[in-house]
Amino acid sequence: MRLLLSALALTLLFSFCQKEKFTSDPQDKLEFSTDTLRFDTVFTQLGSATRYFKIYNPHKKSIRISSIYLENGANSRFNLNVDGYSGDSFTDLEVAPNDSMYVFAEVTVNPNDQNSPFVLNENLVFETNGNVQKVVLEAWGQNAVYLPSRFGAGGVVGYGCDGGEWVWDDPRPYVIYGILVIDSCTVRMPAGTRVYVHGGLGKVVTDTAVYRYNDGFLAFLGQGKLIVEGTKNNPVIFESDRLESEFDEDPGQWTGIWLQSGSTGHQINHCIIRNSVIGIRIDSAADLTLRNTQIYNTASTGLIGIHAKITAENCLFHTNTGFSVQLEYGGDYQFRYCTAASYGVDGEALRMSNALCLDPGCEAYVSNPLKARFQNCIFFGSRADQITLFDRLDDPGQFDYQFTNCIVRVRDLLKENSYPDFLDHCVPCLNADQQDTIFLDPNKRDFHLDTLHSIANRYAVPLPGIDTDLDGKMRDAVAPDAGCFEIEF
Repeated sequence: MRLLLSALALTLLFSFCQKEKFTSDPQDKLEFSTDTLRFDTVFTQLGSATRYFKIYNPHKKSIRISSIYLENGANSRFNLNVDGYSGDSFTDLEVAPNDSMYVFAEVTVNPNDQNSPFVLNENLVFETNGNVQKVVLEAWGQNAVYLPSRFGAGGVVGYGCDGGEWVWDDPRPYVIYGILVIDSCTVRMPAGTRVYVHGGLGKVVTDTAVYRYNDGFLAFLGQGKLIVEGTKNNPVIFESDRLESEFDEDPGQWTGIWLQSGSTGHQINHCIIRNSVIGIRIDSAADLTLRNTQIYNTASTGLIGIHAKITAENCLFHTNTGFSVQLEYGGDYQFRYCTAASYGVDGEALRMSNALCLDPGCEAYVSNPLKARFQNCIFFGSRADQITLFDRLDDPGQFDYQFTNCIVRVRDLLKENSYPDFLDHCVPCLNADQQDTIFLDPNKRDFHLDTLHSIANRYAVPLPGIDTDLDGKMRDAVAPDAGCFEIEF
């Protein structure tokens, strides 16, 4: 018996002294009870909430987590407790085979803090065996109207009200979190409505700095209609939900506004659309009246019409990585007192075509007639050519355009193998170059007219019904200025 007890004691001692076996195989990863930890409370007053998830080790050996940390470190709005320890970073935590560990996360929110993001997103990072894995922490930082819902990221939700109206007059801001599709409602946005759009995680950056999003846009189709009723002093604003100063001039943060085929009666007045991939896209047989509107800081084109009908007055398009205005596949367009300024980018201020190419050489294509009229407008920028034309049919009746009292910048467009008769369609026009002064300070994105030297001064003609400029200043009744701004002496 004494020998048996001694053998048992030695066996136990030997087992306790054995070194625990850890896996170092990169194939052995952690598993989590969720990939996104959501705090589903929208606070109406200062408060906090705690949620948790579990880390699993499904392997036959113990696993050592080299590091767990919040991406924003000490600046994070989240607090952690991992395996009973509090902090914002942890090292060398161990999980036994087929065992688990709890992670508790807390967020404290002041919903009235105007500097707080609407959506708080942060990655909780795990580094194990050379692998980097992440769990998203997601909470809502400001009290707002979240559409389609607070869980709409990556999803598409349609709204209909049987031809009725949906008035966005809640004093709280509206946050589009996902893809909102309006198919049988007139959405009316009174003066002062603020719409913030969460672009989601669909951004792809390539060598050519192309941005693509699968999330974060507002679409109208069928009987859906958008009516924006901003004023000079209280415009309606569409922008990203990233309110931090470093995102203030960052393009491509959300997708844009899409007026789909056949939807009609859209009206936008005194509106600002910025920091999106595109500003507004209007599809075939859709129509839009756009007045006193600014579209800028886009990662692609500001305004796109595709066989659409667009009337634009007193509008400003600038700082668009693509074209400022792009009119494709024909359509019916009228622009009056508009300014399209393209500086430091590859896209021109204006592109027009009457065809969509179906192959690289455009041997196969579909076409529609183009009719475009531009009065008292400015199409100018840093490149020598600010207008691109593409007439696939070589038929004046199918490519009908006219500029009057406009300021343009073209050079190569006038070559024999391009459109040498362009200026015959631009009467009267000023074909300006880099020596001419037009704007106050393009480097600071100030496209008001230079008070002393602008060649746009008194170059326009009065147009009935447009008595004020984008700033609300009265236009000269006899000899107004070209573009969206009138010089005020």
